[in-house]
Amino acid sequence: MSRRALTLMVAGFLTLMLALIGAVLPVPYVVLSPGPTENTIGDVDGKPVISIEGHQTYPTDGKLSLVTVAYQGGPGTRIDLFSALRGWIDPTIAVVPEETIFPPATTAKEVEEQNTQEMTNSQDDATAAALTELRIPYNSIVTVGSTEKGMPADGKFKAGDEIVSVDGTPVADRETVSSSVRKHKPGEEVSFVVNRGTQSLTIAVPTVAGKDGAPIVGITMRVGYKFPFEVKINVGDVGGPSAGMMFSLGIVDKLTPGPLTGGKSIAGTGTITAEGDVGPIGGIQQKMVGARRAGATIFLTPADNCAEAVRAIPDGLRLVKVETLREAVQAIDSIRTGSGSVQSCPTG
Repeated sequence: MSRRALTLMVAGFLTLMLALIGAVLPVPYVVLSPGPTENTIGDVDGKPVISIEGHQTYPTDGKLSLVTVAYQGGPGTRIDLFSALRGWIDPTIAVVPEETIFPPATTAKEVEEQNTQEMTNSQDDATAAALTELRIPYNSIVTVGSTEKGMPADGKFKAGDEIVSVDGTPVADRETVSSSVRKHKPGEEVSFVVNRGTQSLTIAVPTVAGKDGAPIVGITMRVGYKFPFEVKINVGDVGGPSAGMMFSLGIVDKLTPGPLTGGKSIAGTGTITAEGDVGPIGGIQQKMVGARRAGATIFLTPADNCAEAVRAIPDGLRLVKVETLREAVQAIDSIRTGSGSVQSCPTG
């Protein structure tokens, strides 16, 4: 064998080895693919996704499906280059930088915990939005969202604690809590009364100086709700806030006579506020693919996602633009009855 042939053979072998090694090296990307869908007016593992106790409910029909995105990769479980390359050539899959899913210095466990909390909050907001739409009164409360590690409140409060009073002042809103704490000097104790489940607890917490020098105890607050009847939502391992609108529609369907969908298979996505405003979400392309695979022909799309969605509409799926829960209900009514106008995502 000539020296030139030997050199080419060795070079080829080394190139092949480098390619193989490079293909299995972990890369800081996350692969997003269509995840499972769940019918909010159906069952999961033999249990209703939405169950309501203490109020009359009505039979439903068809599907009002939430859609999800599955992901591979992230801190501690990075994908290899070969997996990333496969994702880049598959139009139903997105490959995105790791930091877009996992913020810097955030672990996979912390992201999972955040998604779980966002799902819980979303379910509460969805129930509030549905009752607002149906003009069923309920009460708002202030609850503990989380505590900051190392701060005085850490270990004393739990997420979901209802803050009833601060220093004897009944809590009407978050500002009541904040202003009561600000009346103290750093180091002074604040007396909280909270409801935790069926317990009423008095918790004394010292203040410390925050970054601006103002006294704080280290809690974040959110608006919670007390509903006149019980609404339970069961979705297994699904996390995040993007199913809010579909939960609201499922609740509305169960609380009103006659099937909302008229037997049609409708899917959708979007966050929801207690007032019924629908917000944008991520992974719209993968969610549309998942919806179509599950048999949906109508996809309720947040208005702010329309521009992205129209560039990748799966065949056989109609995009309906919605900005509020009221618009979503009216659109489904029009589709069911065949009367009235339905606003589609603009294609131009």
